[in-house]
Amino acid sequence: MTTPGPLAGIRILEVGVMLAGPYATMLLADLGADVIKIEPPGGEISRQVSDSYFASLNRNKQSVCLDLRSAQGRARLGELVADSHALLVNMKPSAIKRLGLTYESLREFNERIVCVAMTGFGLDGGDDPAFDYVIQAATGVAAMTGDPQGPPTLPGYSSVDNSTGLTAAVGLLAKIVSGRGGQVDVSLRDVMLSQLNYRAAAFLNDGIEPRRYPDGAHSYYVPAQLFSTAEGYLALFITHDAFWAAFAAEAGIEGFPTMAERASQRDEVLAVVSAALAADTAANWESRLRPLGIPVSAVRTLPEALAATPEVVVTAGDFDLVGSPIRIAGYEPTYRAAPRLDDHHALDGGAARANHSS
Repeated sequence: MTTPGPLAGIRILEVGVMLAGPYATMLLADLGADVIKIEPPGGEISRQVSDSYFASLNRNKQSVCLDLRSAQGRARLGELVADSHALLVNMKPSAIKRLGLTYESLREFNERIVCVAMTGFGLDGGDDPAFDYVIQAATGVAAMTGDPQGPPTLPGYSSVDNSTGLTAAVGLLAKIVSGRGGQVDVSLRDVMLSQLNYRAAAFLNDGIEPRRYPDGAHSYYVPAQLFSTAEGYLALFITHDAFWAAFAAEAGIEGFPTMAERASQRDEVLAVVSAALAADTAANWESRLRPLGIPVSAVRTLPEALAATPEVVVTAGDFDLVGSPIRIAGYEPTYRAAPRLDDHHALDGGAARANHSS
């Protein structure tokens, strides 16, 4: 017998586009929430990217096709809202308001509905285009990433969209737990500035502007960066003196016993560490240092990482995907295929209630 997920009985409507919104609701669906993806005629735009792209963000959901610009579509939305706990939407603020996807517009159908708006700059922040890479540029992330002598750099995945999806899911659940309906406002810009926590605090309180260090080095900890080895690159992250003592003994390095000394003599420390690590391969250093409890990893490609952790790969329909990162004792998610467009067009409140109780 399948154990119900911790969010069983929670019904969430999604008017999501591409990544941030669909990722948030997929995480909730993996935990047992009943997620209904409301799509426009022709389907949500990410269906046009690739089948695997859509599957990676929309498993465990149902699809209902509605034209929210029509009176009929808005009436149908009201029926769904009346029997739901939350609505999550990521669109431009003007579109959210125009389509009536706010708490003020929907409370007439359900006083306890939680409405989560995911936008670039806030529900009242205007309609300037706000895509992942644009926000990385706008918030200082790109400026502090990359080689000091090179151009600003963007990471190889959608860090802003994914982070905002996680944040929106937390806000949605917090409001549901409160037992009161209302509006939740989450912006891509604010999420990324929040994630720059200690960098922002250093500037706001001490006037320290972020600077780039070679090889992605940490601004406080030394050594904590990438190093070239005899074969491959190694990430080494020494945060306290016990780590350093164990590493130095294995690498044959003397001196620099305290964090303060290593920080004040950064160049000298990096020179001796680089020379030591160049004597062996990244894979061998990892196997030598990990048993000592030292934070270290050889740099792997994504295919190599997936091959090393096959337990994270799940099958949903025709696709192999990375499963939920949330492990809950006694609950094993069931991974269903992403929905075909409008495959639950006949869904009504009664059917949803029956689904909750089954």
